[in-house]
Amino acid sequence: MRTALLAAATALALTLPAAAQDEPKGAPAPSEIVAGAPKADWVAIAAEDLLVMTLAPDADGKPRQVVIQLMPAPFSQGWVHNIRLFARAKWYDGISVNRVQDNYVTQWGDPNYDNPEATGKPKPLPEGLKVMSEADYTASNVDELAADLSFPLMQKPPGESSGWTVYSPSMGKGDAAKRHLRNSSGDDPYARFNLFYRGWPVASADMTSIWPTHCYGMVGVGRNYSPDTGSGAELYTVIGHAPRHLDRNIALVGRVIEGMEHLSSLPRGKGALGFYAADEAGKRTPILTVRVASDLPAAEQPKFEYLSTESGSFATYAEAIANRRDPFFIVPAGGADICNIRVPVRRAAEGG
Repeated sequence: MRTALLAAATALALTLPAAAQDEPKGAPAPSEIVAGAPKADWVAIAAEDLLVMTLAPDADGKPRQVVIQLMPAPFSQGWVHNIRLFARAKWYDGISVNRVQDNYVTQWGDPNYDNPEATGKPKPLPEGLKVMSEADYTASNVDELAADLSFPLMQKPPGESSGWTVYSPSMGKGDAAKRHLRNSSGDDPYARFNLFYRGWPVASADMTSIWPTHCYGMVGVGRNYSPDTGSGAELYTVIGHAPRHLDRNIALVGRVIEGMEHLSSLPRGKGALGFYAADEAGKRTPILTVRVASDLPAAEQPKFEYLSTESGSFATYAEAIANRRDPFFIVPAGGADICNIRVPVRRAAEGG
């Protein structure tokens, strides 16, 4: 019996998860860098820039809420105007999630508006909507943006001996800043330059125009064939591998900063492109309300903040993602995709 107990104990020791082992000491993990970032490195998100979307409760009756941060100027502002208008007109109330395509997107809107499975008349659109052109998918006033651009690189910059470099904080305006960026380019199949602008991942081919990138959790505007650019009546969020081929082809208007699990875990549709088929009406998740946070009573307004991408803390965090040296990792990767460097966003402390 004693021998059997010893054998069992030995087998148990060999199968203990890594978390149960003594963790060796090493460089801090990205999460530890974020946790240690000083309060001064965090930027408050205005309530006017937040959407609070309330879904119907789940099968167990638990409430589901999603918070979306809207894109800042100068990106996609015509669509952002429309989205606030839709929310304030309560047009989004009573719509539903109509499409969930695995490893791609979750899309919501009026089930009878521009939907292949429509069965009734669409809701009339509110007045005052703006109509945007395809040129509005990008921003071209680069000189004005340069002071707020920070530049974590995917690969070793030309002429640099180190494996990866983070350029932060801001680098000044005008041609000098653009030269600095050009001298720091990395390899990427979608864009020569990958940058952050005031907490948002953006990209550029030649630094004459900049556009937001389709990373996980980003929110975009559904549209029909060109020249249609969508109004904001249909929105989607990325729930799979970053579909960067959509950059500059669809308007990006925000990102999910809380409640992403409520959108990424929904049942997949079997219709074309993941739309729910006629016999899957029961799979549609109703959206009860969508409100601009600033329109809610003060006590109900969610308060969030993001880690400034122009701060030293963010530069350290981004470099740590590119070159993981915390105890679990063996070989630093030497680089990171722009979508892997997720900008930390957190609930702001009460009274903070």
